[in-house]
Amino acid sequence: MAELGNAVQNVDEVETLEAILDAEESGENRETAKNLIQSRIESVSGGEREEAEAAVPPEEKHPDLDHPTADKRHVRALEDGTYGDMWVYCETQAGALIDVSREMLGKARELIDGYNDDYDADERVVAVLVGDDVEKHAEECIACGADVVVYHEDDRLDRFQHKAYTEIFCDMARWGGDPGEGNPGEADWRDYDEPRYVVFPATNNGRDLSAQVQAELDSGLASDCSGLFIEDAVISNPVKTGQPGTNKTFERVLHMKRPDFSGFEYSTILCLDNPNREFHPQGASVIPGSFELPDPDPDLEGEVVEHDVALDDGWFRVEVTEFDQLEAGVDLTGHDVIVAMGRGIGADPTRGMELAVDLADCFEDAEIGVTRGIVTGSYNFEGHVEQYTQEERQIGETGQVVEPDLYVAAGISGAVQHKVGMDESDTIVAINTDPEARIRDFSDYFIEGDLFEVLPRLIDAIETGELDLGAVTDGGRDASETTASDEGDTHE
Repeated sequence: MAELGNAVQNVDEVETLEAILDAEESGENRETAKNLIQSRIESVSGGEREEAEAAVPPEEKHPDLDHPTADKRHVRALEDGTYGDMWVYCETQAGALIDVSREMLGKARELIDGYNDDYDADERVVAVLVGDDVEKHAEECIACGADVVVYHEDDRLDRFQHKAYTEIFCDMARWGGDPGEGNPGEADWRDYDEPRYVVFPATNNGRDLSAQVQAELDSGLASDCSGLFIEDAVISNPVKTGQPGTNKTFERVLHMKRPDFSGFEYSTILCLDNPNREFHPQGASVIPGSFELPDPDPDLEGEVVEHDVALDDGWFRVEVTEFDQLEAGVDLTGHDVIVAMGRGIGADPTRGMELAVDLADCFEDAEIGVTRGIVTGSYNFEGHVEQYTQEERQIGETGQVVEPDLYVAAGISGAVQHKVGMDESDTIVAINTDPEARIRDFSDYFIEGDLFEVLPRLIDAIETGELDLGAVTDGGRDASETTASDEGDTHE
């Protein structure tokens, strides 16, 4: 539709436009397409468009539905709603505040400070705590950047229950506002209908909660984001603007960046689905490790608000009667060196992992990581190396995020999902037979060669203290072909 709308704007002959309209009517006969063409005909001929039919709220249009939508493309939003603040769901596990909660608070503080400067506003960061005995974390949330902490405690919330947590969060979000239904309690700490923005951790529980909360609040969600910023957005798509051939500026838009499904690019998601209504909260879940941990400031002051709502017994349909405590697993963070292996080990998987172990053993503080391709691939590993190929060692969007002094990537192509897990490493050395591998773009040193030939020479060089640079960097070619430069560079 966007392409059609842009195309007909370049046609000035009524006869041509009418021919296009006839073709549409005798072909797919799409109502939206016909409206676009007719609009251009009227514009060219100077005719007046009939007054648009008054918009009918979906709840009036479809009174028989308990959760009506305007159509399959659009969800509801508040009529003339008021919005404010950035809310951060601060997840706890085993009674402790997890690091991604701190990361999001620090990022939210940065975003709202910039927002207030840009829009001459006075909005806040609101931390949300739900669970058993969670008020104790309020002081730390404030020290990490929250202006307000809203919490709900109940001993039945000691474990995540998505129905209960969703109902509580949504009641908090509507508290003191006018959501168009129900009768929310009064609130003396806020004066808007719903949050303007909300962010969740992209953990197992955070992904679950974020999707249900945003659906219940009739808004959208960008999942597994690694970048956030706020600015105005100029949109020309007629589906968004409501009028072909025009631009519309949407203000104060949360731009949510995430790796796309191709694995090699980022997409920026905007919550702008309807030209006639605002959709809030604009929501995102954030990949752990995407932002820096803030330095807590114990001198910061904030407001702590207790949320009170009766919890329905029906919300607690699952009861944990017995459980086993799993081992903590392998923590790849905090090590000086990470040796990461990718699909390039396919010729001899066991030998590839043996080389990774040998290289890691050359350093005092090193660990071994793998890509998702190793975890999900159908490789046959012998028992003595199989432990190094498990999911707990996965690095990337759905694995761990590491920032070692040295990151050695052997046989890794460099998909965005992996890049977000290691891009902050001080020095990245990549080994790959493909000179066009994407990882070359963000490596400090790129060695074009077979990892089964290069790694043994690197291991020998570290053990002996002697490095034949030409032999290593060119994968066995003449040393005169080697090139080198400083940052972000390639050695061939």
